[in-house]
Amino acid sequence: MTTVAVWEALRRRPLRYLVSRWPLRAWAFLLGGTVWGFLVLVGFALLLFLGLGLSVLGIGLLVLMGAAVSGIPVGAAERRRLRLVEPEPLADPHGSLPGTGALPWLRTRLRERATWRELAYVPVLGVVFTATGLGFTALLGLSLLLVATPLIVWAIAPDHVMLIPGQVIDDPVAALPGTAAGLLGLLVAAYAGGLLAGAQVRIAQFLLSAREEDLGNRVIELTRSRARLVDAFEAERRRIERDLHDGAQQQLVALMMTLGLAELELRGQESALSPLITRARAEARQALEQLRGLVRGIHPQVLTDHGLAAAVAELALRNPIPVSVDIELPGRLPPPVETMAYFTVTEALTNASKHSGADAVAVVGRLRGERLVLLITDDGHGGADPLAGSGLQGLADRVAILKGRLIVTSPVGGPTQLRVEVPCSA
Repeated sequence: MTTVAVWEALRRRPLRYLVSRWPLRAWAFLLGGTVWGFLVLVGFALLLFLGLGLSVLGIGLLVLMGAAVSGIPVGAAERRRLRLVEPEPLADPHGSLPGTGALPWLRTRLRERATWRELAYVPVLGVVFTATGLGFTALLGLSLLLVATPLIVWAIAPDHVMLIPGQVIDDPVAALPGTAAGLLGLLVAAYAGGLLAGAQVRIAQFLLSAREEDLGNRVIELTRSRARLVDAFEAERRRIERDLHDGAQQQLVALMMTLGLAELELRGQESALSPLITRARAEARQALEQLRGLVRGIHPQVLTDHGLAAAVAELALRNPIPVSVDIELPGRLPPPVETMAYFTVTEALTNASKHSGADAVAVVGRLRGERLVLLITDDGHGGADPLAGSGLQGLADRVAILKGRLIVTSPVGGPTQLRVEVPCSA
């Protein structure tokens, strides 16, 4: 369990603790907590009273739900207030929200265990901490009053001060025993304040900090969010590919046909428009080829129809460096894994062509258990550095989307090998 700073200060240097700032911080924490706990108790009791009283009207349920989540702002304020005596901040136990608005917020928070732990903290703060704070306030106040007794006697003279029933003090010197008792009380208050503040910190750590189940739920939600982002990105990629294929590409084909018909109409005639139409048709053909290359780059149809091995083999035919492909898979992989693997190989081959000076590249792919393993090896000069702008960081980011990893081996002089491992269940 997390240590408590004020207890550590007491345990390691009990004498030095007295002349440090810890007693004052503990006193400020306890005195402020007494007032704050009383206000929290009154507010919570008022919400319960109104909720039960208005339950016959139907709106009492809303008030009671407000009381149920009242521990959330109290817990947030306490986590900030604890910084007065605990430098290590408590982690927020609440996860992210699925949407905006009051209803999603309320539904999500009521399902979290952290909300009910924070609600349990409310009566502890309002009753237990307030009661102990009042007792400590009385001890501290009495001690300070006893320390100042000689000054009080001198200030109110010739009136008298009665510290003990039946014993009247009218001389400041006679009040010095009271000062000694007050100093002893301050000594007790210094240590007691540290112990009480540490106990409150420990209880707050137990009820207000994030636990393993909270962090586990947050990791699950992050994993789901990442999967949704991957799916949304892939769906958007497919939509752009369809729009280009069915829209702009078809319009360019129609434009080429129109220009071809115009060229036929002007054939055999001496017209200044003929060379312009011929040139426009050639430029339209070039634009169509570029568009088709762009569409293949967005999402190749061969990847959708025949899988990763065929798509990488087609990619190897277009690469300026000879590429040998040896990918043997028992069947089709999940679409996100196939897409990620294809574009990872694409980017790796592009980097090898630009930076490695290689004469040959080999791509090997196998399924090891539930993981796809790709080895991309070139015979270049090596020395690949992720910080040198070679695109390795982009490859690592792409692989990390599906909880995979990239291992780069690139000694100076070569060869360079990229090992990509991606779980097919990601």
